[in-house]
Order: sequence, then structure tokens, then C-alpha cells
Amino acid sequence: MIEANRPDLQSWVNVPADSDFPIQNLPFGIFSTSDRSPRPGVAIGDQILDLHAVAERGLLDGLGCERTDFAQPTLNAFIDRGKAATRAVRGRVSELLREGSDLAADATSVLVAQTDATLHLPVHIGDYTDFYSSEDHARNVGKMFRDPDNALLPNWKHIPVGYHGRASSIVVSGTPIKRPHGQIKPNDAEPPVYGPSRLLDFELEMAFVTHPGKPLGETISTAEADDYIFGLALFNDWSARDIQKWEYVPLGPFLGKNFGSSMNPWIVTLDALEPYRVPGPVQDPEVLPYLAYEGDAHYDVALQVDIIPESGAGKTVCQSNFKHMYWNMRQQLAHHAVNGCNIRGGDVMASGTISGPEPGSYGSMLEISWRGTQPVQMPDGSERKFILDGDTVRMTGFAGGDGRPRIGFGKVDGKVVG
Repeated sequence: MIEANRPDLQSWVNVPADSDFPIQNLPFGIFSTSDRSPRPGVAIGDQILDLHAVAERGLLDGLGCERTDFAQPTLNAFIDRGKAATRAVRGRVSELLREGSDLAADATSVLVAQTDATLHLPVHIGDYTDFYSSEDHARNVGKMFRDPDNALLPNWKHIPVGYHGRASSIVVSGTPIKRPHGQIKPNDAEPPVYGPSRLLDFELEMAFVTHPGKPLGETISTAEADDYIFGLALFNDWSARDIQKWEYVPLGPFLGKNFGSSMNPWIVTLDALEPYRVPGPVQDPEVLPYLAYEGDAHYDVALQVDIIPESGAGKTVCQSNFKHMYWNMRQQLAHHAVNGCNIRGGDVMASGTISGPEPGSYGSMLEISWRGTQPVQMPDGSERKFILDGDTVRMTGFAGGDGRPRIGFGKVDGKVVG
């Protein structure tokens, strides 16, 4: 067991019983206050440990990082130190936050209340890749738009299908999402028109953030993949279904996807999620050797999506789980690099929509409303086929609970504005 994951550990910081951020979690992010510039921090309970303040005391020396890494407005310098360094820092932070630590005497200098802080996008994202790795989601979409009896495309069970998205429009939780405009084709008989998307949708996803990979031309195996994954975040890959439908043939997503994706501000390390590994599905047909892997490579992370209207009570529209994925992160990263593509520190790779086998676990409104034919009834009497202006989509997720440490992600919110 990783020492920092021990379930018996207690912190000198008061951690509410239902907190996403016990001492066994320690996710990394970027925060600022009125008197502290944007800098790395670690969430603990409802507080943030200021890593710049801790590093300036020399308490993070000798771990493979420089003090200046913790004075940066993104986590990139820290992540670029590699897995050994980030693991060592998480371990040291765990020691500093445990009961009996001398750092408790410095609490007012090194802790900031989350309510007093502004949270920022945690990394400068150079490249963003979005996968399409949930069999239930892919099958649902195939049933709607292709052949109900032959829903999956021929390549789907042989490769983790993906595409390169737009990194510049990934925004931190709480950033408003402006309804996109583009070409829409009302029906087969009419020409396309220009206007606002009428079928704006969310996609429930998880995204992993990478350490620097190997040089251009070299590959990463599934056995090596964990060493190149720093951690995970909640991710809402917004989609304009009507724009997407008209443009995606023959090359795939473009304007229907690149207008915005929302990411939560805390990156939960792969190490923190280690106790929550679970087996994945049996992959049939057998994958090619470079995609084969050993051990448990999926994660039991409960996920939820709520729609919150501007003027009324919200409603939970999805309860899913990250363990439902067909293709796991090791396979996604190995496939991404199998042609020699070089991976950089701070790259973001999203899972694709995470849908489960039951209607209540579908990870998009396209599936929940079944292409608009089964509207969701809201508490205020209105209904939703897709997302309306003024709606906030909130995604939450956590592993554990029920007597095990709750390793949570916080939330990712996005409010749609016209």
C-alpha cells in the first residue's frame, strides 16, 4: 500500500466527514487570493495548503523539484519533473498534514480557506485528445444514427477511437459557456442555415493529465503507461449535436465540439486512486498485443450529472461510473503513442462520454432524452431535451465512501449563456 493512502491517517486540519478531500486524497490545483498570486496548492478538507509557502520553508527540498516550481501559475513545471517527483511531493505533503506535524503551528500562514480563493485551470494544455471509449455510449449512438442491429463501427473493438480536440477552449469550472453558432441542416430536403445550436449537450467524461512522454518516434507500452499519467479530473466535453451532425462526415468533430470543454480545478493523482482499481470488461475480440495489459486498469469512480435551471431546483439526470469504460487509460495512452507520437507534460486526454448499461446511467442528453423523443421532466414543470440558456450543468465524482476514504474531485460547473 502507498503510505499516503493508509485509511487510518488523520490530519491536524479539520476535515468534514463528507469531504471530497481527506488526507488520503491530496489533489493538486492552482489557486490565488487577494494577496497571493496564482500558485500550486493541495486541497485538504475545506482548506488549501499553499505549496509555495511550504516550499519557501524548505519543506519540499530534496524531492526532485525546485522551489520555483511552486511559484508558477500552472502545475506544468511540477508535472514535468515526472512521476517519481510528484509522488514524493504528495508523500511529503501527507506527512506535513498528519496529526503531530510541526506545520500545524504555521496553519495561518500555509492554509487558505477554499471560500477565500479563486481556482484556476490547473495546467497549460498544449494538446487535447478526446477518446470514444464507452461501449454503451457508442452502441446507443449507433442505434440512433446507424443500424440498431449493428451499432458499432467495424474498428470500434479493435482500437481506442479518438480525435484531436481544441486545447485553447478548455476552461475551468465556473466559466460560462456561450451557446455556439454554426451551420445547421434542419432536414434532408432543405439547405443548411446559420444560427445558434438548438441541440446543446453535455458529455460526462474523465480526463487524465500526462507527464512528459518519450521522444518523438518512441512508443509507450501499456505496462509503462501509469508512469506517464499524473492524475485525473472531471471533464464536460460540451457538444452542439446539430452542428456536429452536419459537419462530421467525412472527417469528424470540428465546430460542434471546439467551442468549449469544462474541467474541474483539482487533479486527483493516480496514486490516490490506487485502492479503487477494478477489473475491466472482457475484451472480445482479443486485442492486438500492444493493447494487451495485466492487472486491474479500470477505476471505481461514481459519477453524477445535475441540471440546475437559473430559476428553479435542479435535477439529477445521470448516475454513472468510470468503471464502465471498455478501453482504459493504459490502452488509450499506448495507442496514442504507438505510431511514435510524442506526449508532453500537461497534455489532456479525455475518456469520451461515460455511459452505463441502464438509462439512468447515460452520460449525455442525446441518450437520456433519446434524441429528444423522451424529454426529462424538471421540478419546475419544464422539460429538457437538451440544455437551455441559463442552465448550469454540474458534474461530481468520487471513489470510496461507505467506510473507505472518499477520494473526490469536487465539481465541474458550466452555465450556458446565450
